[in-house]
Amino acid sequence: QVQLVESGGGLVQSGGSLRLSCAPSGRTFGSFAMGWFRQAPGKEREFVAAIIWSGGATNYADSVKGRFTISRDNAKNTVYLQMNSLKPEDTAVYYCAAALSPSPWSELRLNGVYNYWGQGTQVTVSS
Repeated sequence: QVQLVESGGGLVQSGGSLRLSCAPSGRTFGSFAMGWFRQAPGKEREFVAAIIWSGGATNYADSVKGRFTISRDNAKNTVYLQMNSLKPEDTAVYYCAAALSPSPWSELRLNGVYNYWGQGTQVTVSS
């Protein structure tokens, strides 16, 4: 059974920073790309960022570009989301996800291409 486990969420003041981590537990597996998504109360889940394991190419939602950085540690099979200059509108449950098959960025920005998801970690930004 493949599970993704997120960590690093919490409560932070506006302008602060957090770093989220995502790693598989149980059976390890190879994936093409990893993504971060978020879902605020009453809203649909939205794309935040994605990274391709081989080469490290990245893609970001416009709302986080310049503030968030996605990275990966191949040796640890772990993906990170460094979030700086946080705003109250960044408050949400953040999910990591793994896509097994090669896909273009247009698909990696969508939920449907991802095969495995984590349980989510809460990020709350106070004003």
